[in-house]
Amino acid sequence: MAGMYRSRVAGIGSYLPEKILSNFDLEKMVETSNQWIVERTGIERRHIAAEGEGTSDLCLRAAQKALADANLTAQDIDMIIVGTVTGDRQMPSTACYVQSKLGCRNIVAFDLNAACSGFLYSVSIADQFIRTGMYKNVLVLGAEVLSRFVNFKDRETCILFGDGAGAWVLQRAEEGDRNVIASSHLHADGDLAELLTLPGGGSLMPQSQFVLDNNLHYVSMKGREIFKNAVRTMALCCKEALEANDMSPDKVDWIVPHQANKRIVEAVADQFKFPMERVILYLHETGNTSSASIPLAFDWAVQNGKIKRGQTILLTAFGAGLTSGSVLLRY
Repeated sequence: MAGMYRSRVAGIGSYLPEKILSNFDLEKMVETSNQWIVERTGIERRHIAAEGEGTSDLCLRAAQKALADANLTAQDIDMIIVGTVTGDRQMPSTACYVQSKLGCRNIVAFDLNAACSGFLYSVSIADQFIRTGMYKNVLVLGAEVLSRFVNFKDRETCILFGDGAGAWVLQRAEEGDRNVIASSHLHADGDLAELLTLPGGGSLMPQSQFVLDNNLHYVSMKGREIFKNAVRTMALCCKEALEANDMSPDKVDWIVPHQANKRIVEAVADQFKFPMERVILYLHETGNTSSASIPLAFDWAVQNGKIKRGQTILLTAFGAGLTSGSVLLRY
């Protein structure tokens, strides 16, 4: 690591749309119940983007908070990465819209599709650019408007997903600063790609009347297989991070996992005998917001006095692909 810089989390922010869709609202839409949803997922409500509100709009609100927290302006940002699977348009990238709306300089901006692992993938990439000295301040966002791609007649999926955005400003750390990103570990297993897909709308199956008639423009998921592989991959990524840093689980102050399902999180914690009291859970409020879930939960935990500066945090996620990853940092 000689001659390389390190990254620190300089600022964080998040945004949830005002409209709330509760489990009781869903009871009126599909055959389900609040009790059934809470017992199986831990989700109580989710936020829904307003009509005309796109992913870049959510990003803008979260980014403005993160910049203020970092005591920076848009002119200080060298690079923007947006982790999302629900961008404003197929092209251009949502990151370009964010760059324009923020009023940033003519900087590099791009989207990254790793589904629910998208934020960790983006953090890792930003960290590499900072470590090599190429950039000093990188804006990393995880944002989704999943409600536009969920079939609200399908009770298997419509109970799970919500909209939101989270943002971090990663910054070159001063020499000797211990509050830095220690390591990141990323994976993908394309053999399991069909477990969670959005079948229609891409080059393989372009948008058509057939796609619409057969609901192929909505998220499709094989829940049981996803559950099993989610526990397996997140546990492996956590183990990898701990071993790479020669650290035991008791040295970690908090785990912030992808907020998909409470039972999945509990199973991962059980693998390490890690107490749930030190696992951040925010999915009761947000549902599964894919790439936005970790920064949303992280920001909520900071605002509520749980996560504090100087603490060691382990982030872990899985997503369609199947992608997975972990990031270990000292906040």
